[in-house]
Amino acid sequence: MLDQFERNIEYVRISLTDRCNLRCRYCMPESGVEKLRHEDILTFDEILQVVRALAALGVRKVRLTGGEPLVRRGLADLVRRIRQVPGIRQIALTTNGVLLPELAEPLVRAGVDEVNISLDTLDPEVFAAITRRPALPQVLRGIDCLRRAGMKEIKLNCVPIRGVNEAGLMDLVRLARERSLKVRFIELMPIGCARHAGFSGIAMEEVRRRIEREFGPLRPAPLRRTSVCGPAVYYCLPGFAGQVGFIDAIEHKFCFSCNRIRLTAEGYLKLCLNAKDGLDLRRLLRSGIREENLRLAIRQAVGHKPEEHFFQKKDNQARDHRAMYQVGG
Repeated sequence: MLDQFERNIEYVRISLTDRCNLRCRYCMPESGVEKLRHEDILTFDEILQVVRALAALGVRKVRLTGGEPLVRRGLADLVRRIRQVPGIRQIALTTNGVLLPELAEPLVRAGVDEVNISLDTLDPEVFAAITRRPALPQVLRGIDCLRRAGMKEIKLNCVPIRGVNEAGLMDLVRLARERSLKVRFIELMPIGCARHAGFSGIAMEEVRRRIEREFGPLRPAPLRRTSVCGPAVYYCLPGFAGQVGFIDAIEHKFCFSCNRIRLTAEGYLKLCLNAKDGLDLRRLLRSGIREENLRLAIRQAVGHKPEEHFFQKKDNQARDHRAMYQVGG
């Protein structure tokens, strides 16, 4: 499935809910969160209907996100059902990890191939300050539970923020030295709460320099030819069991190779994280649309995927101004 710029769209991120059990300062306000009504969120049957249509169009990777996807009941059953869709080769999950101690084993058994865990610090006080919840012990226990359950592909996502978690960034890098996992640094994106909170992100180039000063030269990691790749660029370091990765959507814009679309919890097909245009799939699904017409509507919408994001165009009317948790970032 190609868009108008000949990019092959083979990866969908599906938000299962806008709810979360943390309140990260760059993602959600502390209180007054407007939650979607239960009836406004896609059912699992509706999600499967969309996944089948996307798979028939060439999508090969599904990532389940939120909010926090683990707060939605029956997640392991959904994973099992997606696993049965012809054409889907990879199922990934992005989570804050708080509920992983209970759910790691059933999710691995159900067929999750990789898990990304948001973890901005290993310092309990800093973690509580960022997330507004003292939940670091549960997250660390969840990582161990994943490893014991046999999960090989574990990625830790850190957003470096000036004056907030920068003192502990190298502690996260050390995890990749000791364990066979990937620690990824993600550029702070000017979306929703992150823009209004006055946070200042640390440039990825600065993070790279700090890592090389302490651990040695970063060498490009071999590419995995058998998987549908996301935007991260990975590196190896001398003596490391794992790898370090970087995602910098602004500093090193990668829109030219974007292979992703997003489905929000209420069933809106987003063509770009930061663009508001897309397709209301919930309306089509609940109007009884036939399968072939659903595929046609999706293909036509994807044809209008924008060439690039609008992060650097502050007043652009095409931008989506909702918070990250509302768009399934």
